[in-house]
Amino acid sequence: MAIKQHWYENAVFYEVSVRSFYDSNGDGIGDLKGLIEKLDYFTQLGVDCLWLLPIYASPLKDDGYDISDFCQIHSDLGSLQDFDELVSSAHQRGLRIIMDLVMNHTSADHTWFKTGRVDKRSPYHDYYVWSVDPKKYADARIIFIDTETSNWTWNETTKEYYWHRFYSSQPDLNYENPSVIEEMKRVIHFWLQKGIDGFRVDAVPYLVEQEGTNCENLPKTHAILQEIRRYVDEISQDKLLLCEANQWPNDVVEYFGDGKEFQMAFNFPIMPRMFMALKKANAAPIRWALEQLPQIPGGCQWGTFLRNHDELTLEMVSPEERTFMWENYSPDSRYRLNLGIRRRLSPLLENDRRKLELMTALLFSLPGSPFIYYGDEIGMGDNVELFDRNGLRTPMQWQSGPNAGFTNAEKAFIPLIADPLYKPESINVAAQINAPDSLWQFYHHLIKIFKENSQKVSQTFKWIETDHAEIAAFSRGDLPGQILVVANLSDKTLEFSTPSPGSKFTSAIDLLTGKTFQIHSSTLSLPLPAYSCFWLSLY
Repeated sequence: MAIKQHWYENAVFYEVSVRSFYDSNGDGIGDLKGLIEKLDYFTQLGVDCLWLLPIYASPLKDDGYDISDFCQIHSDLGSLQDFDELVSSAHQRGLRIIMDLVMNHTSADHTWFKTGRVDKRSPYHDYYVWSVDPKKYADARIIFIDTETSNWTWNETTKEYYWHRFYSSQPDLNYENPSVIEEMKRVIHFWLQKGIDGFRVDAVPYLVEQEGTNCENLPKTHAILQEIRRYVDEISQDKLLLCEANQWPNDVVEYFGDGKEFQMAFNFPIMPRMFMALKKANAAPIRWALEQLPQIPGGCQWGTFLRNHDELTLEMVSPEERTFMWENYSPDSRYRLNLGIRRRLSPLLENDRRKLELMTALLFSLPGSPFIYYGDEIGMGDNVELFDRNGLRTPMQWQSGPNAGFTNAEKAFIPLIADPLYKPESINVAAQINAPDSLWQFYHHLIKIFKENSQKVSQTFKWIETDHAEIAAFSRGDLPGQILVVANLSDKTLEFSTPSPGSKFTSAIDLLTGKTFQIHSSTLSLPLPAYSCFWLSLY
């Protein structure tokens, strides 16, 4: 009997920037009504859940992650009524919605901070972390090393420093104060009552500070997050909490909390090693990363991704591996940011269709639920000239006409891609939906195959030994519905051969292409073209 799974365990997630997706009112900025107009696009592609980047009131010094009011929509994007319509319209189509929940910090423009920074007697002063000694918590690393020289910033009015793990315009909240936890519960209640399906919770390792530690992954942090989970479950048992913790697997697994904390967590270490394996033409980095994964509680799941709105982070690699990645994927130092690379998927892979299909098929075959970053399904490019990570967040390219069909304004809020290889005339949704051999069609087909087989493929994962270091081969699921995934990470054709896992099988069909291969003398042998990936079903 098949085990009933939670909706998120085999869902396909799509990360979308509302601001960059579609402009409905001609002001040059994407908005909620524009997203509503495009909901049928997501059902056509086949995804299950939209993850919305921050849409809250904000001065936009960090693309909305600097929130000035947790319970208001940014005026550029629409209204709370628009949001209600979005949730209702999405649910009518079978689409789910999760939002970013930024627990770690607020904007310096938030009323709490503006009030607390001018009056030590204000109850809001204690909503934040203060010190007269900027050497306090000296073991905590600086995350935005390209822009910040300290985690402390001077506040002249009260003659003390305030703490921030990110930009100085984002003061950290003080979770030693129970009032802060209660405020965050009110925020959670507000949005869950509007019908959303959960939260992707931002920057969770940094909620609590403690002298003599690196101020990450502390026991008090987990206690707070488990309290938040209990609160969410009191409202509804079907809401997702997704953890963003860019940490090593042994630290990340703690955020599942034996099933009492998060239901999902991003698998950060596997992502850079997929790119590393491709460039080295060696499956060892992928295998190493997967072998580090601890067991996770039942009902929990990893979130896997190739790219997102941030830089391709290289925090969870060794210094030597980081140098390798920078030299091979970002020889132009302008693309390097903090400890990462600010490039989209297609430019990273040199716009090579073989590599794009290989890496995406691998992503969908690994343990976890896959995440797609908006525009990657058509191979969008990036713009290194834009500030920080904005070059990864350019308007969606719907068609080849003016402003890519994103807006009918004279110009979009940030420039569209002008690179001849990636400009809207070269890459757009309209052309690819109508082309049977396009990248969009590949994504559409891959998602369909993934869904058709997701119930067969359990958590079971087993490596298959091969004679070629360039081949990543493993089985997903159990017999008789087992799938063999075989990927060639090199630029040459290789021969793959393995004993058949069962004597009754006589053939194998690649679910992605429909190609059939015969099994002779209980051995499955097939040629693997350069940069190819097969999902083999035996029969």
